Amino acid sequence: MPGNLPSPPPPPAPAPAPESAGAAAGTAGATATAGAPSAAGVGGRSVLEGAFALLEAVERAVEAGPTRLASECGLPKTTAYRLLEQLADLGAVERCRGSYRVGLRMFSLGREWQPHPRLRSAAREPVRRLVEITGMTVGIAVLWRGETLMVEWSPGEAEQPAPLRTGTTWPWFTAAGKVLVAGGHPNPLLGPLPASWLLEAAAIRDRGAAFDQEEVMSGVCCTAVPLLGTDGAPVAALCVLTDPAHRLERLAEAARQTGRLISVGLRGRRTGN
Repeated sequence: MPGNLPSPPPPPAPAPAPESAGAAAGTAGATATAGAPSAAGVGGRSVLEGAFALLEAVERAVEAGPTRLASECGLPKTTAYRLLEQLADLGAVERCRGSYRVGLRMFSLGREWQPHPRLRSAAREPVRRLVEITGMTVGIAVLWRGETLMVEWSPGEAEQPAPLRTGTTWPWFTAAGKVLVAGGHPNPLLGPLPASWLLEAAAIRDRGAAFDQEEVMSGVCCTAVPLLGTDGAPVAALCVLTDPAHRLERLAEAARQTGRLISVGLRGRRTGN
C-alpha cells in the first residue's frame, strides 16, 4: 500500500434523543413543587381559580371547615386544605377552631373597590344632603353577576325598611338594577327578559328613574337613578329606599337632582352648586 495513511476517524456517536418536553417539565415540576399544586391545578382548574373559589365559598358560608369547602368547590380535600392554609398565611382567610372565615386582608382590599375611581369623593356630600332632605336610607348599587349589589349606603332618620350591609345582593329587577339594565348594554347573565321589558326600559330612560314597589321585598319600595360616567353610560345607580307610605315620584325628583350632581363629579367637572 502506498504510504501509511491514518485510519479515518470513527463516526460521531449519535446525539441522545431529547427528553420529551412534557416529561422534562413533569420531572422539573415534581422536583420543584413536590407536595404543592401545579400551575395547571386540578381537573383543568388553575390554582388561582381554586383559591378564589374557596374564598367565595368561605364568604357564602361565613365560617366552614375544609371538608365542606372542598366539596362546594369540587376540589380534593388535600388540595383545598393546602390552599386554605396558604390563604390563611397571607391573611386572606382566618383560622377559627378548625374552620375558616374571611380574613382582614380581604376586608381591607375589598373596601377600596368602587365602580368608578371618583365615585366616593363625588357622592359623599350629595348623598349626605339627600339623606338629610328625605330622611330616607340612600344607597349606591351596581350590577354584579346578574344581581343588584349594594356597594355603599347611608342610613336615614326613618326606620330602615330593609336589612342592609355593604355587599347585600338582590335580584336584578330592583329599581337600581332596572335603571342600570335600561341604560346599559344587554347582560347575558340576566337570562331571558320579559316581553314587557322593552316598553318599561324606554319609560325608565324617558323619566330618568326606575321604581320598585314591593316587587323584591314586601314593605320595601325604592326609586333609583343612574350615575353616569365620562362616556354617558351608567357606572352605578343611586337608590332611595322607603316604605309604601311614601310617594316614589316625589323622591325621584330629589334623587335625579342628586344623581346629576354626582355624575358631574364623576366626569371631573365642577358646578356652581
